[in-house]
Amino acid sequence: MNKKLVIAALAGIMASSLTTATYAAGDANKEKCYGIAKAGKNECKAADGSHSCAGQATKDNDPNDWMMVNKGECTKMGGMLKS
Repeated sequence: MNKKLVIAALAGIMASSLTTATYAAGDANKEKCYGIAKAGKNECKAADGSHSCAGQATKDNDPNDWMMVNKGECTKMGGMLKS
């Protein structure tokens, strides 16, 4: 296998893990809000597994895509705390 390809793949996996860990540990004043992300503006993977990365939402307000918002703001914005 090409050494550069393997290194690039591992770097991508590590970056993805760090992003997930950051959201998991995250700011105590933030929460995931489903159904408010605009197409291409989601934070991370979709709840239904339709894509696995930020910025891959294909339609506005998909209930499976989410964004981080200030705690208590999600429902005010028309979103949901669960997918």
